[in-house]
Amino acid sequence: MPYLPPFIAPTSYTDPAAALAQVQAIYNNSLGHLRSAMQRFVAGESLPGHVRACYPFVRIHTETVARAASSLAYGFVEGPGRFETTLTRPDLYGNYYAEQFRLLLKNHGGDIEVGTSTLPIPIHFSFAEHDHIEGSLSPERRMLMRDTFDLPDLAAMDDGIANGTWTAAPGEAQPLSLFTAPRVDYSLHRLRHYTGTAPEWFQNFVLFTNYQFYIDEFVRLGHAEMANPDSEYVAFVEPGNVVTRRVGLPALPGDELGSPPPRLPQMPGYHLMRADRSGTTMVNIGVGPSNAKTITDHVAVLRPHAWMMLGHCAGLRNSQQLGDYVLAHAYVREDHVLDEELPLWVPIPALAEIQLALERAVADVAGMDGADLKRIMRTGTVASTDNRNWELLPDNPPQRRFSQSRAVALDMESATIAANGFRFRVPYGTLLCVSDKPLHGEIKLPGMANHFYRERIDQHLRIGMRAVEILRTGGTGKLHSRKLRSFAEVAFQ
Repeated sequence: MPYLPPFIAPTSYTDPAAALAQVQAIYNNSLGHLRSAMQRFVAGESLPGHVRACYPFVRIHTETVARAASSLAYGFVEGPGRFETTLTRPDLYGNYYAEQFRLLLKNHGGDIEVGTSTLPIPIHFSFAEHDHIEGSLSPERRMLMRDTFDLPDLAAMDDGIANGTWTAAPGEAQPLSLFTAPRVDYSLHRLRHYTGTAPEWFQNFVLFTNYQFYIDEFVRLGHAEMANPDSEYVAFVEPGNVVTRRVGLPALPGDELGSPPPRLPQMPGYHLMRADRSGTTMVNIGVGPSNAKTITDHVAVLRPHAWMMLGHCAGLRNSQQLGDYVLAHAYVREDHVLDEELPLWVPIPALAEIQLALERAVADVAGMDGADLKRIMRTGTVASTDNRNWELLPDNPPQRRFSQSRAVALDMESATIAANGFRFRVPYGTLLCVSDKPLHGEIKLPGMANHFYRERIDQHLRIGMRAVEILRTGGTGKLHSRKLRSFAEVAFQ
């Protein structure tokens, strides 16, 4: 017999705040049950049955084909039927859930139903940030844990909804969200591992880079903002959850738990925070499309308003100079890591809102416009490859493809980040800096490289920050558009 927490029956709501409060009550009830059972298990007790607690769900019924306002990008369902999703971490997603509930009620009227699902919470996702109660388990006890608690189930954690391959079984509800609760929990768990920071710190605008030089400059900028009592930012967070509050602001409970790690994580994350989470997160994803896919697979569950790539590239045109910028308006996807999820015949369009913000940011920071701006920034196709040493291939077949595609730059990450933005409905863009020109014999010598990095990285980062500022000021209503909607899109942003 399953050992379950007290059951909380489904309830209907017309008030988003009340619905969210019920989600929190169900989730806390489930987590309390799991944590209590785990503590007893670690202490050596025999539990009365298989320990199980389930996620809360939200559900909506619609009976009309009448459309909501056609300008909306999210916040409504496509037609009549039953739609639902499981929910997790209302402490982290509270504002997000409340907004989704508000829009559903506004656009469809009636009520929304909140209750306890039949989808178990894996025990791994029940631990708090600093819980390590399982560390004292013997190997025998650890093996018994698999029979006592629910473990992560890949069948409940795939990306079928986002990929457009999921189909409902007879009588099954249609999804309200791109991600099930276990899929979200899995990514939150992995984000801690890869970035060295808790998901709570992530901001709604994310910059990715492939060079630590950019991170060094971002750290310098973050600490400068914290020393400015008039800064719009309230905190700067580094790997190990090391928190620096803006001068004049008190430390908050939990800040003291952060400590610098003995070594940097695989993809260190840094967070320049605003009070409303509209600040900037920057992650050094390292080199290669596999890394780019891995991190964006996980950041996507946080539902950021935009992510952009700032990095280095090879310039493919003779007219380019080292230090010039490339604004990607199309991508050649020779990265191959998304071939299963997003076939190559799917175009990855440039998004006007991001393109205009990046172009304006270059103009503002560089102090140029018109022909002068075109001289230092080329708009064109970026090719992303999974072969860093493509130049060494006999007869060099990639070179012909780059020419045929009209590529102006080559890197290893940008197409992946853009394609995953398209797949997960996260607005995306790319601004790269030319660091070498292999087709024209211009490769960086050590002295050249150091000079190049000093000269350009500060400006490139300031351009990225200026683009975020432009997007934030323009409002997320303009940023989230219908361009990324599928035929039968989910309601949640």
